[in-house]
Amino acid sequence: MTNDHVLTVGVLGSYGGMNLGDEAILTGLLSDLRRRRPDARVLVFSRDPEHTRRAFPDVDTTGWEGMDRESRGQAVRRVDLLVLGGGGILYDTEARRYLRFVAEAQECGVPVFAYALGAGPLTEELDRGMARSILHRCVEITVRDEGSKLALEDAGVRCPVAVTADPALLLKPEEFNGDALEGEWLPDGRRWVGMSVREPGRAAHTLDVDAYHQLLAHVGDFLVHRLGAHVLFVPMERQDIGHAHGVLSYMTAADRCRVLHGTYRPSEILGLMRHIDLAVGMRLHFLIFAAMAGVPMLPLPYAGKVFDFAQQVGAPTLRGVVREAAGPLLAEVDRLWDERPTRAQEVAVKLATLRKRATETGERLGVQLNRIVPAPVV
Repeated sequence: MTNDHVLTVGVLGSYGGMNLGDEAILTGLLSDLRRRRPDARVLVFSRDPEHTRRAFPDVDTTGWEGMDRESRGQAVRRVDLLVLGGGGILYDTEARRYLRFVAEAQECGVPVFAYALGAGPLTEELDRGMARSILHRCVEITVRDEGSKLALEDAGVRCPVAVTADPALLLKPEEFNGDALEGEWLPDGRRWVGMSVREPGRAAHTLDVDAYHQLLAHVGDFLVHRLGAHVLFVPMERQDIGHAHGVLSYMTAADRCRVLHGTYRPSEILGLMRHIDLAVGMRLHFLIFAAMAGVPMLPLPYAGKVFDFAQQVGAPTLRGVVREAAGPLLAEVDRLWDERPTRAQEVAVKLATLRKRATETGERLGVQLNRIVPAPVV
């Protein structure tokens, strides 16, 4: 045994390249952690360790899916503190997978910090019961919006829950230059409207796929014919590409549309946003990127987290992605386009508050880390 003591922080979330929003969260989290504790060793529990290793070569990574109880115990004993999150990982059927890992850490005496979590819906009793029995033993719980706090309280979590903001708000943009635009067949100098669609999945299982494809096709055609714009679909997951083409199949102006097909880092997509004049979207982090870039946006709230973000930044909040919303949706697009300079300024003011709250999560984590005496290195 040496006399060296290295603080080791574990990070557990939905990481591994499946979703650009989750990767943006990890990027913001790690950047903030490095700034506060450059001496710390970081171990990311990833769904795809090779992807995470390529994206973040300065951290250690290990897989965690499919681990049995003994393997989970061995893994968490390697860290001095486990960071759970951030992002929307505590919802029906998914929450239990993360909470089992958290329970194992707690049984091993490892403190757990819940980092800007997204929670809900939590309706299944197994997930609700695990949330009640496990989360109150965390050293601190922070969530990214009021809806998540309410979801935990509704599940019976009675310990203090602090509302901060999404770690992706700490991201810095990378230049999305002319070569990238040319490679995607996106001529510069045109009026581009970014659009984000998503697959239903477990987080949006109530979506009527054909109905929302047709609804967004109406929006796309309106953008082309009314505003003279070109439409760029920006996938945040690979599955989104198929749904973008599903929307295109209903459009009459599909020739004025493109689907982004390259593989990009979250910071590059944030950089892309400066080429966008207006954003219409379903994916939360597409909307966050638009707001960060000062792009006027119209959220399509398929879930509470999108509605909450729209309210936080003062963006329009409509009924959701349903066929009956077509008329109000087109009217709001028209209004938003006419008022885009004013809307962008209003969002910028509110976004500054959210960014400050996003840094608060790291400040709270820093306090907990400073209380830890790391185990000696063997």
